[in-house]
Amino acid sequence: MSQTEKTIQNYRTLREQQGWADAIRKYLSEKYETPPLAHVHSFGCQQSVYDGERFKGVLAQLGYGFTDEIRQADLILYNTCAVRENAEQRVFGNVGALKGLKKQKPDMVIALAGCMTEQQQVSEKLKMSYPYVDLVMGSNAAGRLPELLYHVLIEGRRSIRRDAGEGGTDTTLYEEMPVLHESRFKAFVPVMYGCDNFCSYCIVPFVRGRERSRLPADVAREVKNLVENGCRDITLLGQNVNSYGKGLEEPCSFARLLRMVNDIPGDFRIRFMTSHPKDCTKELLDTMAECPKVAKHLHLPFQCGNDRVLKAMNRGYTAEQYLELVHYAKDKMGSALSITSDVIVGFPGETYEEFQDTLSLVKAVGATSLFTFIYSPREGTPAAKMDDPVSHKEKARWMAELLALQEQISAEQMQLHRGETFKCFVSGKGKLGDNYVAARTDGNLIIEFEGDDSLIGSFQNVKVIEPLTYVLRGELERN
Repeated sequence: MSQTEKTIQNYRTLREQQGWADAIRKYLSEKYETPPLAHVHSFGCQQSVYDGERFKGVLAQLGYGFTDEIRQADLILYNTCAVRENAEQRVFGNVGALKGLKKQKPDMVIALAGCMTEQQQVSEKLKMSYPYVDLVMGSNAAGRLPELLYHVLIEGRRSIRRDAGEGGTDTTLYEEMPVLHESRFKAFVPVMYGCDNFCSYCIVPFVRGRERSRLPADVAREVKNLVENGCRDITLLGQNVNSYGKGLEEPCSFARLLRMVNDIPGDFRIRFMTSHPKDCTKELLDTMAECPKVAKHLHLPFQCGNDRVLKAMNRGYTAEQYLELVHYAKDKMGSALSITSDVIVGFPGETYEEFQDTLSLVKAVGATSLFTFIYSPREGTPAAKMDDPVSHKEKARWMAELLALQEQISAEQMQLHRGETFKCFVSGKGKLGDNYVAARTDGNLIIEFEGDDSLIGSFQNVKVIEPLTYVLRGELERN
């Protein structure tokens, strides 16, 4: 099929979805005296959160309001994650708890979407063991929500659709879905979908499909619209933003895209995640250093510090190459730079001696914080078939050792900022007290200070008066 033929087919499908949506709006307006309520909850990563905002945008267009109370809902949609086993178990636990509620409210619609449902074994389990689930929709079928919901609401039949595979998300449909952002002041903006890396432990390429980059002009337009409507903290999303540009007719690196977004008028901050070390370039790090609106925070997952294990993970770099990137970034951005990373503990076949290399790398990097996980096998990935002789109890002991080390490093990193003043984005309520608000620095550090809710959504100058382990306590500097 030619690109022109594909475009025509996509827009024909889009018109069909609009027709389904019109029928649902009419049905709901006739059935309910007041707008029915939907409860939407997203599990997992930032892309999942953004997908959830897309779902809410569609549901709002169909005529739904929203509630945080499950028992008040006429429709419950769980947007799922497949990255780790415990996330899947949480979803199954939540869905299982809805069985009794469904008996009390038989007209209530229960829907599951997202990466977890793209796995065939999960889809089959939901189909056979959870008959009260009305709609099952993979992440790549998100744009077909009106059609699938029509089958449930108006035709009275279960609707199950998976679209896993190389094609991935129907981008035309997805791009046309409205977005209902959780906040007026901060937002996620995808720059690409899917992943081509195929790390041996990761299910994402199988459930999200292959990499597809959005047009630079579309990304810039979305950011510009957000800024003009008061958004001040924008995170660009991709499974590997450093791969941005693949498949575009006119080549565009992620660094170039960052510069385009940086040139948009307005007082706002740009963040991005996630960067893959094998594709992280000096061009990107130079761009971070030179662009004033780009946050000086680099989330660069190394996963493990041992080269044999990294090769078994199919990561495509060595510990030395990773450190070279870190040193270059620190040379360019100095103390303004904050580094965070992901670490997997107990990959199949990893020995305690090899785990010591991870601890050594943690010491050398000096990250502000780490996101740490004990290895979780994902059915369908190469790592799931590898011999894994180390017990979970032993891996937990390694994890405790890692956490103790990182806690010490994080506390030391925080102490460096005593007395320093930061321009911070005030993001919401704080946790240090009822009268505290939380703000985020350019380097993604959290500062809490006494202030009222009127400050939320603004940039403020805040002085650090007490560094804690993972948060800074500060005071507002008045002009």
